[in-house]
Amino acid sequence: MNDHINISSWLKQSTARHPYKRAVVYPASRDSKGRVLYSQLTFLQLEQQSDQLAFGLEQRGITRGTRTILMVPPGIAFFTLIFAMFKVGAIPVVVDPGMGIDRMLSCFEQGRPEAFIGIEKAHVLRILKRGFFKTVKVWVTVGHRWFWNGATLDQLMVKGNDPFPVAQTTTDETAAILFTTGSTGPAKGVVYTHGNFHAQLVQIQEHFKIGPDEIDLPTFPLFALFDPALGMTAVIPDMDPTKPAFVNPERIIEAIFNQGVTNMFASPALLNRVGKFGKANGIKLPSLRRVISAGAPVTPANIEQFSSMLEPTAQIHTPYGATESVPILSIESNEILTETRALSEQGFGICIGRPICDTEIAVIQLSDDPIKHFSEDLVVDNNEVGEIIVKAPLVTRRYHNNPEADMLSKIKDGDGFWHRMGDLGWKDSKQRIWFCGRKSHRVVMGKDNLFTIPCEAIFNNHESVFRSALVGVGPKQMQTPVIIIEPIPGLKDKKHLIQELETLALSHDLTKGIKHILIHPSFPVDIRHNAKIFREKLAVWATKKLS
Repeated sequence: MNDHINISSWLKQSTARHPYKRAVVYPASRDSKGRVLYSQLTFLQLEQQSDQLAFGLEQRGITRGTRTILMVPPGIAFFTLIFAMFKVGAIPVVVDPGMGIDRMLSCFEQGRPEAFIGIEKAHVLRILKRGFFKTVKVWVTVGHRWFWNGATLDQLMVKGNDPFPVAQTTTDETAAILFTTGSTGPAKGVVYTHGNFHAQLVQIQEHFKIGPDEIDLPTFPLFALFDPALGMTAVIPDMDPTKPAFVNPERIIEAIFNQGVTNMFASPALLNRVGKFGKANGIKLPSLRRVISAGAPVTPANIEQFSSMLEPTAQIHTPYGATESVPILSIESNEILTETRALSEQGFGICIGRPICDTEIAVIQLSDDPIKHFSEDLVVDNNEVGEIIVKAPLVTRRYHNNPEADMLSKIKDGDGFWHRMGDLGWKDSKQRIWFCGRKSHRVVMGKDNLFTIPCEAIFNNHESVFRSALVGVGPKQMQTPVIIIEPIPGLKDKKHLIQELETLALSHDLTKGIKHILIHPSFPVDIRHNAKIFREKLAVWATKKLS
């Protein structure tokens, strides 16, 4: 395909529909009494300022196809920059700083960037680690330029209100490179085209029925990007986006009340923390129409807890996807709490819903090898666990300079392709998919496999268990299953807990073969969502314990 499309056209359409509606609301400061003071941009202001900046970027040498590191936190400057870059046709290279400095620098080097736009701290980092930025020729500082060269963002804002002649990018042209967190392997640069972004916005708007009066609280920075394009007001939360599990729940609730928030995106960890506080204090959030939680499996107990704050008509949606393909499946809280919850707690996996819009989903035979061509022979029967694969316009076609990852993740199908999610699941008679864990986390015991999510559910039902993790110890194809328990805070009698869990394991067919149960004080988890358990690290720890 080579049709002309530029994702910035969505902002132009939003501006035409409601020019004076607030596009971005940012908590700028607090007064002497601790009340938050906001700064804001209307859609018209965002459109005009991104036009002015697009002229400045082009003059500075950031033009169509320029790979540009973007190290700017969510806020007014971030939105202005991202749409200016799309208008120019430049390619933002976005890496989550929460993955740690060394891994982040490795991603930047892999992306071979030609320009760098960042806040002051980002420039200090690139000077201290200049060897990772050898390919960069253009530098822009958001804020004050200290002892380095290059322009500031303010210097790039061209005066006047002339509309910028938007680059006539094509559907298959690269729009951005977004790096995965690498929570289950090396971080990979996912190549998003303008066509991918367009399909993604269409799918989000249609499935979640985003209305013209929506106000969003995106507690995950990358999701904030969609708001102006969809015509939603983005209210940037007063929080550290890399630590959602430690968010101040009062500040999240404060923003919802202050701004009349109708939509909120939250990781399961943030949902749990705010829900626990809200339920304990009898708080109600009548403005919220929907909550969207993703990034890791969301437990029914977490959903039930947060639902106590919502109106009966409001729903918690738990869409499923990955950096390469999101959202592709979804299910609502009513169905979870009234139907699928009981099955999840019995070890059937977590129901992640049905395909969204025209997305095609299949479950194929388990294999760690590349699959060159798709055939129906690969598809397993309903109720059989296999690998989840997806085919849809929003699914990204390739990784940046990583042919090995392409080979392992993509399956050709005529002129199209399927993406392998690397996740395990099964399909029921209602065409719903049930998630059973990562493929790389399964415990292989010769011809038999144990899957993380179903086994862990049995132990998570115990009142003294905060969370559990199934890992395999020993040779890759003949592993010994081990359950590791993170108990609730303050638990004293750990020996008694292990005895109870051993009895619990024997009472279920799924877990009766698990003979080793270990207690761990605090699981290592991903920084982005504070919910994905690093089972690889726990497996190393368990190996040392058992030896």
